[in-house]
Amino acid sequence: MIPFIAPKHKSSRLLVYPSEPLEIDFGDLLKSMTDDDFADFCQRHRDLRIEMDQFGEITIMSPTYSETGAINFELSVDFGVWARADGTGKGFDSSTGFILPNGAKRSPDLSWIKLDRWLAIPAEQRKKFAPICPDFVVEIRSASDSLPKLQAKMAEYIDNGASLGWLLDVMNKKVHIYQPNTTVQILDNPSEVSGEPLLTGFVLPMQAIFV
Repeated sequence: MIPFIAPKHKSSRLLVYPSEPLEIDFGDLLKSMTDDDFADFCQRHRDLRIEMDQFGEITIMSPTYSETGAINFELSVDFGVWARADGTGKGFDSSTGFILPNGAKRSPDLSWIKLDRWLAIPAEQRKKFAPICPDFVVEIRSASDSLPKLQAKMAEYIDNGASLGWLLDVMNKKVHIYQPNTTVQILDNPSEVSGEPLLTGFVLPMQAIFV
């Protein structure tokens, strides 16, 4: 069990059980939190991944299980090599938080933002949770994740400005591809997945993902 304390200006105390994501609805208690309050809330609980939806419901996740962490590493290595060589955008790991246009605070497993959009954000805002939806996002489904909830999250990214989203359902060896104004495409056990046309030249080999 992980002891968990709500923001310092409140007295609520919770225990978080790390077996699966914990969703908490504080009612009006935390809905009045400013973006800086939320950032402070997350900083004081760095061992947890914390997200908030547009309605103020908080989801608290324990550190990633070992197998999922290994998959995330393989994904980050392959994408990082491409992103550095391509140079047209900025890549981010799974610990990065963003404030979406609808007010939700999200932390994708991997994300990428076009360089001109990233540099347009004031430097001080880039040091916190940047107010932007990434152009490309990836979510990895682990054993404790609800598929419908991840699908809803992917749709939210697209609705808030993402151009491409991948939901990697490792359990069923499927890749759900999300794009604006397009029916979700589901690939069944593909050997590779292409990021075209957004990610020019990026192809993700799946042998290290679907282990």
